[in-house]
Amino acid sequence: YFRCCVVPTKYYTKRSGMVQSINLKALTTLASVVRRPYLAAPHVFVPTVSEINYQALRDQCGIKAVMFDKDNTLTAPYENTLHPRAQAGLQSAIDTFGQKNVAILSNSAGTDDDPGFVDGAEIEEALGIAVIKHSEKKPGGLGEVMAHFPNVEEPSELCMVGDRLLTDIVFGNLHGMLTVHVLPLCTGEENSKDNKVAKVVRAAENKFMYADWWGGRKTRSYTLGHKVWKGEEECPLILVEKKEEIGNVGEP
Repeated sequence: YFRCCVVPTKYYTKRSGMVQSINLKALTTLASVVRRPYLAAPHVFVPTVSEINYQALRDQCGIKAVMFDKDNTLTAPYENTLHPRAQAGLQSAIDTFGQKNVAILSNSAGTDDDPGFVDGAEIEEALGIAVIKHSEKKPGGLGEVMAHFPNVEEPSELCMVGDRLLTDIVFGNLHGMLTVHVLPLCTGEENSKDNKVAKVVRAAENKFMYADWWGGRKTRSYTLGHKVWKGEEECPLILVEKKEEIGNVGEP
């Protein structure tokens, strides 16, 4: 499972030709996740960003800002067009929190792999929300995130939404944020541009966490608590019942 993460230090993205460096922060954090696998267990799991109750996040969970991963969370991999299945969710987040309190935290756009912020600027123009600039990739970069949201006083007032357990969810959980895991938006031919390593690792992550076996069940049973949110029974954050079978979430 974890050996899938050992890859060359740089790889080439198909869409923009951007050379993307390997996420050293994620690799160094693996030791912590091996010892404490519940760091990768999300508070909430939904099919897409459009199944999240953003008003409940704001009114009942003390959340002041929401961050989204980009690829396979809001858009198809390495595309800048908002995916149809994410449109309602992003609009609801903006309507609820305001445009300045909704942003993208990507491990490509806005990082040192995006010289001159070229990709980030294109994404901001296309999606209408900010891309946070950060030199350290998730699960690092907390300082730059906090600086981006001046109204946020502590990390527990942030919600991190993404499709990757070892980056998006571990990042949020390490710092006490409320974490929401989504399935990748694209599969099959629609997902052909996705980075091959990311695709394999994501499938392994999801199989480990959600497949019906004792390790996954035990890991999820130790999901970290949140400072305000007391659980789905007391404060539902899922708008509809999950349509996908849990047993299929590991498929690339």
